[in-house]
Amino acid sequence: MPDDDLKTGRDDRSAPREPRGKRARPAEERAGYEQTTRDVRVSVRSYFLADQSRPDDNHFVWAYRVRIENEGQAPVKLLRRTWHITDARGRTQSVHGPGVVGEQPLLDPGQSFEYTSGTPLDTPSGFMVGTYHMTNPSSGEDFDVAVPAFSLDSPHQDGRVH
Repeated sequence: MPDDDLKTGRDDRSAPREPRGKRARPAEERAGYEQTTRDVRVSVRSYFLADQSRPDDNHFVWAYRVRIENEGQAPVKLLRRTWHITDARGRTQSVHGPGVVGEQPLLDPGQSFEYTSGTPLDTPSGFMVGTYHMTNPSSGEDFDVAVPAFSLDSPHQDGRVH
């Protein structure tokens, strides 16, 4: 299950705002996986952590970095998360909890929030997909934001699976 020992939340609210509207980002800034739901963009990159993994003991660990961007006109607040983590054998575990890395970020229009977390598996590959359960504090409307499926690949698997 996701491991909060790896958390390093960063709130980008103090960063200068860029002009509104869609903008092209340089390739080196783009995340490996990206999805937008209701003007909330979620970008994810995953990293295999060789120094925390023990392949001989079937213990493989990944970190993942998530960026949540509010591209809409109204503030949004992340209340809860749901993850579905599937290993190479097809076994899926579901994880639910409040916020992310102990926080429930409130994002005004144009703001973003980034955090790092992680997950172990007992297989050398897998994937994760999730949902952020959000609210619009102005209207009280609750809605879900999709977290794109992203692969957990390691050099210990036979070929690239995902």
